[in-house]
Amino acid sequence: MKIAIRNNQKKFKVSKALRDLVRSAAKASLEYMEFGTKVEISVMFTDNEEIRELNREHRNIDRATDVLSFPLIEYDEEGYVIEEYMDFNPNGEMVLGDIVISLERAAEQAEEYGHSFEREVGFLTVHSMLHLLGYDHETPDDEAEMFGYQKEILKEMNLER
Repeated sequence: MKIAIRNNQKKFKVSKALRDLVRSAAKASLEYMEFGTKVEISVMFTDNEEIRELNREHRNIDRATDVLSFPLIEYDEEGYVIEEYMDFNPNGEMVLGDIVISLERAAEQAEEYGHSFEREVGFLTVHSMLHLLGYDHETPDDEAEMFGYQKEILKEMNLER
């Protein structure tokens, strides 16, 4: 698995431990969901101002959010990857998509929910990975399924609330 992590903000220090946490959360998500294909993803850390711009540009929602997911593959109704939308890098890894995390918003939410900044970044990474894997929370049933997976993955990582 290849994960490119880029820091595009200056408000929070991005330590090796934080980068390792994101890598671990991505890997745990893929393993739990039994996604056997080697993948490439990119993760960008940003602030509220930039994620607000991205949210406005891509979702027509003019406010900051915690995480945005940009899947680069599509799934059919049964959850299988549609082959014509698959793209592989030169190393044979499927290009799964991009994750953008506002570290500023993550810190705000960690304080609001009473848990660590690291737990929040881990949660946001898992949440976004599930979006890249084709899950969403548009309906109550979809939400229950996706949030159930999130809870189990975070439990395996010892990142429970």
